[in-house]
Amino acid sequence: MSLPPELVARQRAIRESPSYRLASEDTELLAQDELRPVRLQLELLKPERILREHGVHSTVVVFGSARISDTEAASARLMQVEQRQADPGADAPELRLELAQARQRLRQAGHYEEARRFAQRISERFQQRGRRDFVVVTGGGPGIMEAANRGAFEAGARSVGLNITLPHEQQPNPYVSPELTFRFHYFAVRKMHFLMHARGLVAFPGGYGTLDELFEVLTLIQTGKMAPIPVVLVGRSFWRRAVDFDHLLEEGYISPTDFDLFDRVDTAEEIIEVLERFHADRMPDAP
Repeated sequence: MSLPPELVARQRAIRESPSYRLASEDTELLAQDELRPVRLQLELLKPERILREHGVHSTVVVFGSARISDTEAASARLMQVEQRQADPGADAPELRLELAQARQRLRQAGHYEEARRFAQRISERFQQRGRRDFVVVTGGGPGIMEAANRGAFEAGARSVGLNITLPHEQQPNPYVSPELTFRFHYFAVRKMHFLMHARGLVAFPGGYGTLDELFEVLTLIQTGKMAPIPVVLVGRSFWRRAVDFDHLLEEGYISPTDFDLFDRVDTAEEIIEVLERFHADRMPDAP
């Protein structure tokens, strides 16, 4: 028996009503403030399940500035600015500033290449079929993050990118393994995933984000909230000026033993030496 037209329309309205959607498919419901605990749990569970499926056993985290480019790009930029010097109509003060910045970026490109080289070497050594150790993890964006993911990519290895939604959308760099690239809304959950399998933290020069992530790890280790891992600050001259640890000690804000929480180095080889020294006999076998 067919229904009259008005009831057919009513039945259609029932099916199309937001209340009739499965709760798991109701994006408007999931976006409500009361559902924040559910969203937090989903962001916690999803990456962990996928990492397990892909055999990621342990990781090494690489932090650093998103503003650093590779040597080729930095050299090309410097050449462009230098060529503009021949233009008599160029704004001299503005050009001098651009020239100084371009030279600075070329100097900083060394950090990009060192991060790339470290990631390539550690990935070649420890990634093997079925079980992947010391898998490179970054924030998935440009700069030092791109360099580390690129090094792993060039080694034929997988790497992880933990991207974050920002007001100005941060695109994932093209070198992250697509199946291991995640996007987060919550900084706190993202930070948890950085450390859940970390066997080491490598911090290259950077700004607020790098410093925030670095000091959170140092604080967690100092207070016993996480097991110690090697924390490696790359770029001795940068870190001596960026953070005056000696002054903190002189003022009594940290203890002499707090210097044992980190190492300062300059090269990819030194980073690996720190990791090997810390883990000693616990380093997994290379393929």
